[in-house]
Amino acid sequence: MTSEELLQFPCDFPLRIMGVACPELLDDVMSTIQKHAPGDYQPQVHASAKGNYHAIRVTIRATSREQLDALYHELVSLKHVKVVL
Repeated sequence: MTSEELLQFPCDFPLRIMGVACPELLDDVMSTIQKHAPGDYQPQVHASAKGNYHAIRVTIRATSREQLDALYHELVSLKHVKVVL
């Protein structure tokens, strides 16, 4: 079974983005998501125990594997982002 067979597009796809806690993090992440998968999303932001990092959870509407690949590539290149799952 290939990765293409595991996902049937379009589908709801959960993303988790971890990064340095700063005012720009959520704005940068959401503008990147809107660029690749426009929609009305409700991100959830959780701070780490010491408050140094934020985890952003958002479920997007994915339309293709190529869309997800491009989105992941751009998210990991953002200055304050450390991990994208």
